[in-house]
Amino acid sequence: MRLFKPEVEAQRFWNPYTQTMPRAELDRLHLKKLQTLIAYAYHRSPMYRSLLDRHKVRPAEIQTMDDFVKRLPFIDKKDVLEAQATSPPFGDAQAIPEDFFLQRFATSGSTGVPLHIPLTYYSSVLWGESWLYILWGIGLRPRHSFYFPFHWGIFAAFWSAYMGVRRLGGTVVSGGGLDSKARIQQILQYRPDAIFGTPTYMLYLGEVAREMGVDLRKTSVSYVLVAGEPGGSIPSTRQAMEETWGAKAYELYGIAELGPTNPGCPMQGGVHLCEEWYHALVVDEAGNPVPYGEVGEHIVTAYIQHGQPLIKYRSHDLVRWTDEPCGCGTTWLYYPGGVLGRTDHMIIIKGVNVYPSAVEALLHKVAGLSEHYELHVGREAANDFVTVKVEARPETSAERYGGLKGEAEGILKSMIGVTIGVEVQAPGTLPRYELKAKRFFDHRPAEHRWQLAGRTGG
Repeated sequence: MRLFKPEVEAQRFWNPYTQTMPRAELDRLHLKKLQTLIAYAYHRSPMYRSLLDRHKVRPAEIQTMDDFVKRLPFIDKKDVLEAQATSPPFGDAQAIPEDFFLQRFATSGSTGVPLHIPLTYYSSVLWGESWLYILWGIGLRPRHSFYFPFHWGIFAAFWSAYMGVRRLGGTVVSGGGLDSKARIQQILQYRPDAIFGTPTYMLYLGEVAREMGVDLRKTSVSYVLVAGEPGGSIPSTRQAMEETWGAKAYELYGIAELGPTNPGCPMQGGVHLCEEWYHALVVDEAGNPVPYGEVGEHIVTAYIQHGQPLIKYRSHDLVRWTDEPCGCGTTWLYYPGGVLGRTDHMIIIKGVNVYPSAVEALLHKVAGLSEHYELHVGREAANDFVTVKVEARPETSAERYGGLKGEAEGILKSMIGVTIGVEVQAPGTLPRYELKAKRFFDHRPAEHRWQLAGRTGG
């Protein structure tokens, strides 16, 4: 049975009307949505009422986009945590009764306290809808099946992707609760068309498959869909995944508190802002929007978090934004390269900005090094320094490690312009992760980290 008419199945966009809307019309639509959301949050969320009252702002005073940018304060994770602490789990951040919550998530609480995330049924449908802009755009349809090598716990992770497959009407195959070897056996048995995972785990499954004597390039998987960490928009990492799986790799960038904010572009070079359900700014250290083409912190507003509204939310992610067409035809904002790093991962060495994503891309240029690495930042005298620990590939002899170190340091120096130390490790030395990989280790005193990470301006 066909779920869509042939002419619909053949169309390029999931929602051609909004995905090709001229910028001026998009901006007018955003202003209307923002005005509605601000009024909703002010009257429903004690956290937002208190925040706007402190800044002497009333919803009716936001008449223009300039008002929104200049008058409305930013909000950060710590503000939401403080609001939730008034009456856990949701406290003053809650906007509607818990009776309306379909599902509850939480962040990992790496700073000690988890951030709780309520989701209504309607929000869950729109979380799934955000995935459809990339799923449909790359040719996936209801007839396709999707494999989830994912433990279905309280972390949001790939729940939104599951909601997307449900919204599409595709078939879900779950590998939850299994180890990696059993998941590979399931892939061979059920023959899914697509697989979801973090870039790290997609590459790790390749290692496990090789140990089992399985060639993932000969499986049914034709699409690798990654999220949770940078990599899908880094050409060298994407190429490594595609070589491992014999499939095309695509990325979606999301933020747990907000949802799947940025579906990847079918052209694979970056991600788009899902302007159907989100608004974004990219700002400098002072909180001012940077011109298109420049890098800054990603500030996001979600139109679809009805249980816990978040407006001008500081993601601490660094992106480069542009309104120039990327080639796929959508008019939505484009972030080439995806997420470049974090404000608290930003490194300035002798006046040169160093992005972790750039280091990762350059390491892949050294034949003999694997995709497993860690980036360690320290400080001595008046300067920061960086050391990269990276594993050699299994087929690389230990006698070559010294040469690989010199080659990698030379490439990093020539391309970035500063000295970055490299330590080549034996295969299997660094930890493996099923979800987000921990790659960045900052050993500097807090006062020497990038200033933007500590900005609290409104």
